[in-house]
Order: sequence, then structure tokens, then C-alpha cells
Amino acid sequence: MTPALGPIHHVAYVVADIDAALARLDATLGLRPAIREVMDDQGVEAALCGPPGGAVELIRPLDPEGAIAGFLESRGEGLHHVAFEVADLEAALADLRAGGAELIDERPRAGLGGHLVAFVHPRSALGVLTELVQAGPGPGH
Repeated sequence: MTPALGPIHHVAYVVADIDAALARLDATLGLRPAIREVMDDQGVEAALCGPPGGAVELIRPLDPEGAIAGFLESRGEGLHHVAFEVADLEAALADLRAGGAELIDERPRAGLGGHLVAFVHPRSALGVLTELVQAGPGPGH
């Protein structure tokens, strides 16, 4: 069964300096943060800017040994992942699993703004890290 992917929720960029990146997004695209959080469990600081469907997430590594720091070190600043909204994340993961997709997250976890999220490995998504977001009410939805 094919998961019911909704619209793009956001695209995410890894950055070295989140304040400088936020200033640039504001100056060039008029995007301001709706949510900004330190997510200690993931070793990052993140900000979601702009309206749903056209949002940009900025991710700055805080843990020098974490995956985001490794990404920044090996690839530099730039596109990290694309996120799609789903109505039911558990069902979407089950559908992907049944279809043979390689999941990074077998179960939903808390993401930026309290949304439930899970990631699909790039090998199952044409080389692009893909996030599924079960967005709830509140900022950034």
C-alpha cells in the first residue's frame, strides 16, 4: 500500500550560524521564525521559518559528534532533507515498511514544535533524506 503523503511541510538546511542564516532569510526572502528550539536530545538548534508548505527549517549542530555536525563537516551548509506532511504517521510508516522502504525511524518521535516525525533513508527516496511530519495545531502548522 502506498502511504498518503500530503503536501511538502518544509525543506531543511544545515547551517553553521543560525542567527546569521535567520537574518539572511529575513533580508532576502522575508521569512521569519515561527518556531525556534534547542533540541538537546537530537543535539541541534532548529528554527522553522515561513508558512506551512513553504517553510524552511534551519538546523545548527550543537553536538560536535552528532549526525548534523558530521553532515556539516563533510558536505558544508546546504539542503539536508525534504519533509512531507502526513495525516497518520504510524499508518504511513506501516505502508512504507510494507512496501520495502528503509526507515531510519521505525516509530514516530518528537520533532520541532512538538510535531511527530520520522525519517526515511535516502536509499528509499531517490537519494534524498525524507522526513514525514504529522503536524499538529500551533506555530509552524
